[in-house]
Amino acid sequence: MAANVHPLRAAGASKVAAGALPFDPATTLIRMPELLALTGLGGRATVYRVLKDDPTFPRPVPLSASTARSAPVAWVLGEVQEWIRTRIAARGSAA
Repeated sequence: MAANVHPLRAAGASKVAAGALPFDPATTLIRMPELLALTGLGGRATVYRVLKDDPTFPRPVPLSASTARSAPVAWVLGEVQEWIRTRIAARGSAA
């Protein structure tokens, strides 16, 4: 590979901004629309029901100091992905 070719660009990956941090699911926060798309859960009410009933479901991260019911929250992408992997693995053992 030529010395002046960025390895990610050479591999066909998207452009990385100069000085940008590498993508890390452990520190990437997603909001409700992305959570719903990734999990396939029906809606906001379903997410909060699963939060109440399933202790393995990832807990939201508060995005402000507010304790109001409508305070903004997000989920850690890596935790959501792990929950999905666990659900997929459990499908073979469910009776």
